[in-house]
Amino acid sequence: MKRKLEIMDTTLRDGEQTSGVSFSASEKLTLAKLLLEELKVDRIEIASARVSDGELEAVQKITEWAATSGYLERVEVLTFVDGGISLDWMQKSGAISQNLLTKGSMNHLKYQLKKTPEEHFAEIEEIFNQATERGIINNIYLEDWSNGMRNSKKYVFQFLDFLSTQNVKRILLPDTLGILTHTETYAFLTEIVQKYPDLHFDFHGHNDYDLGVANIMEAVKAGCHGLHLTVNGMGERAGNAPMASAIAVINDFLPEVTINVNETSLYKVSKLVSAFTGFTIPANKPIVGDNVFTQTAGIHADGDSKKNLYFSDLMPERFGRKRKYALGKMSGKANIQKNLQELGLTLNNEELKKVTARIIELGDKKERVTKDDLPFIISDVLDTADYKQRVFIKSYVLTHAKGLMPSTTLSVEIDGKLIEAHAQGDGQYDAFMNALKKVYIAKKIPLPKLTDYAVRIPPGSTSDALCETVITWELDGKEFTSRGLDSDQTVSAIKATEKMLNII
Repeated sequence: MKRKLEIMDTTLRDGEQTSGVSFSASEKLTLAKLLLEELKVDRIEIASARVSDGELEAVQKITEWAATSGYLERVEVLTFVDGGISLDWMQKSGAISQNLLTKGSMNHLKYQLKKTPEEHFAEIEEIFNQATERGIINNIYLEDWSNGMRNSKKYVFQFLDFLSTQNVKRILLPDTLGILTHTETYAFLTEIVQKYPDLHFDFHGHNDYDLGVANIMEAVKAGCHGLHLTVNGMGERAGNAPMASAIAVINDFLPEVTINVNETSLYKVSKLVSAFTGFTIPANKPIVGDNVFTQTAGIHADGDSKKNLYFSDLMPERFGRKRKYALGKMSGKANIQKNLQELGLTLNNEELKKVTARIIELGDKKERVTKDDLPFIISDVLDTADYKQRVFIKSYVLTHAKGLMPSTTLSVEIDGKLIEAHAQGDGQYDAFMNALKKVYIAKKIPLPKLTDYAVRIPPGSTSDALCETVITWELDGKEFTSRGLDSDQTVSAIKATEKMLNII
């Protein structure tokens, strides 16, 4: 039989200690529903008692919903050893599960509370008795427990001996300052679980050394009964052990336990928490980052086409996501083929080579290309291939200054001969065209009349790389169009004009 592992989400309490983050009452209610009903965590810690009127309102809204939905025991509030004031606050809020904050290290007890263990335990027992009389479930945090195990283990076991005599449902063991290594986590929890087989222990990991996920793995191996996690690893300082990574690790590497969490909702919840908090998700954050299921190197895309050589157990579909193939200077033909397949487009080898070269060129300029840009790039590349280039706009200087007319100086190569001209105009492109007209008047070559000018970006694209300028020209009573593609609007118009010069 697999061991059932409880997952407690503390995004709405400990995660809210992220600098600059504060949830509104309606946001807390929305997330509470999502965490319990869709993500299916076992418990949620939603607030600290006595913080503010807004916090009280938020807890009241959540407990009112939870009571009618059968979740009330699974909604928890952090409380304090304060003679029962926190319990009064809880009763106003409608919550019935307290997580009592106490001192899990001798240093904290001695220097912060200035009390003996016996005095501290007596106060805790009084809180527990009051809570039991009021129908409140007792859970207890041993704050700074990890330092307690390192420096005052005798006190920790004295504390646990006391708790074994109390009406307490769960003992919550936080690595408050994120100091533990994975070997310490395993050793400390193994010793505790074996010494107190009848008690329930949760591990609450922080991420100060980026060891949060490694430590929760070792906590589970040591036999702990529950884990505290936050969405996107939110929390004070470097944050808490992150929900998405922890769930993936448990499912893939810890077969001895079973959890209720619904993997496919991890990404959705992550994005919503990010939207509510403004707490940006790093693009390379495992499971939920924008880039983590994106293949960039062409050789990887090629391998995916050949028996999925670059796939692992971390398939994006598990988390409600899709694999992507990035377009940029590292792209090979395989990356582009994968994106073309999604668009339902096909190119021959020669066309594919030209499109690949253009995407690499854009990547070298540090411009980001997306799948939605591909049809524009294809149109631009294939359009250029329809003529032999005789005219090259070799260089130009565009100026625009307040109080002065825009001007352009340009250099044009026609049939191998270089010609320069300078002109002013109503705008940068108008100045460019006026300078170009001087060149063509000198060559006694008529220029077509510009009849329409349209600028657009690829529909659906989130790229900052491209805009397309489509210009319609009229010459000898006939109309034709030319297109230019660039990240700069004026440059894309100049490229469209260069194509026109080669068409005529």
